[in-house]
Amino acid sequence: MEREFALKTAKQIALAALFGTIFSLTALAVAAIFVKQFVLPQTTVTAIGWCVKCVAAFLSCALFIRGERAVPKGIGAGVSFTVLTLLLFAAIGGGFHIDGFFVLELAVCAILGGAGGLLGAKLRKA
Repeated sequence: MEREFALKTAKQIALAALFGTIFSLTALAVAAIFVKQFVLPQTTVTAIGWCVKCVAAFLSCALFIRGERAVPKGIGAGVSFTVLTLLLFAAIGGGFHIDGFFVLELAVCAILGGAGGLLGAKLRKA
């Protein structure tokens, strides 16, 4: 029983992190087209990236986290999503930067993931 719960939990966290990463990558690719077209300043690009990652962390957890212990699952998915996007964007060519902003992003995505997991679990109960 405990092993089955652990497998379901790992599956939910992995699906939420993967969906969030795919959503983030797609949304940032579309945003890159607009940034290139309208020649926006770097601060705007950073803000767009943060907004997309926050929305992706919340939505992916709200969609894929269910059942009991939704908040810890959502936190795990938010952290996994953040680390996965860091590694993916580093592989694409954005560079591998762990600084104060990454730690802040990790904390924010963890909190939003927990909130999204809680919302998703509550909506499925109703």
